[in-house]
Amino acid sequence: MKISFANLNLPKKSLFLAPMEDVTDTTFRYMCKLFGGVDVMITEFVSSDGLLYNAKKSLKKLKINDYERPIGIQIYGHITERMIEAAKIVAQANPDFIDINFGCPVKKIANRGAGCGMMRNVPLLIEIADKVVKAVNKSVTVKTRLGWDEQSKNIIEIALLLNKTGITGITIHGRTRSQMYSGKADWTLIGEIKAHPNNRLPIIGNGDISTPEQAKQHFEKYNVDGIMIGRASIGRPWIFKHIRHFLETNEILPEPDLYEKIEIAKIHLLKSVEDKGEYPGILSMRRHYVQYFKGIENSREWRIKLLTSNNLKENLELLEKLKSFC
Repeated sequence: MKISFANLNLPKKSLFLAPMEDVTDTTFRYMCKLFGGVDVMITEFVSSDGLLYNAKKSLKKLKINDYERPIGIQIYGHITERMIEAAKIVAQANPDFIDINFGCPVKKIANRGAGCGMMRNVPLLIEIADKVVKAVNKSVTVKTRLGWDEQSKNIIEIALLLNKTGITGITIHGRTRSQMYSGKADWTLIGEIKAHPNNRLPIIGNGDISTPEQAKQHFEKYNVDGIMIGRASIGRPWIFKHIRHFLETNEILPEPDLYEKIEIAKIHLLKSVEDKGEYPGILSMRRHYVQYFKGIENSREWRIKLLTSNNLKENLELLEKLKSFC
């Protein structure tokens, strides 16, 4: 069985790496591909304004490697003309598709009408989606949430309107903007959209999937075409491989032991420094370190040193010292 998300020929029950700011950079995407199991990846989101003003950080996010394919580049903004021009710039980087962020809950983005703020202006949301589709020769998809808050869950209305544009797929995070990342993701409306007789688009579900068992349960209960993994992949780039294995065999692969995690973290660190330079490469590792080495007893002093060291040689030495905890 296959699905056609963004006009890509993908396996049924596809697994997606979520776009996460300061997480899904080229280094982390490399790590996820190293383990396998991930079918589609999406970059960190890129500001339409940043692209138009040639901001160095925004332009850097357009760099993709062939081994990362299929991959989409995600953009956000709230002004139609700027989104159109930004999409044209992104198309030149030759991603497999362009994803529009209508779901970011961060205050500085949502409160000015971009990201999830767009869900409070449905006509503008649909206009941007429609005009971006017409402006580029790439497939365009959308990522969004259930609505702004508990009283305004308008995702079904939005999804059905998106069906009338040229959008080729929708990813839905099962929370409202007001929830941010708290509480429990509600997949009920995601399942309703997938089952709606007027929906023709592939639906990807997102939110609170952290184990192979949860992934299988949500595929079966909500009949989504794919599942997107975000926070649960931080410091666990093997999660896609483990979910895929369980979906195919019903067998649970064991989590890497501490020694294996140390070796994985070293590969991740060296790749990060290679991609970004020593200091920024080490800085970007810290959130992954926290997850790689969560729950190790009597390691507080060691963790403080690792999370404050700015030196590659010292980082590698500290990782080696951790083997004494094995």
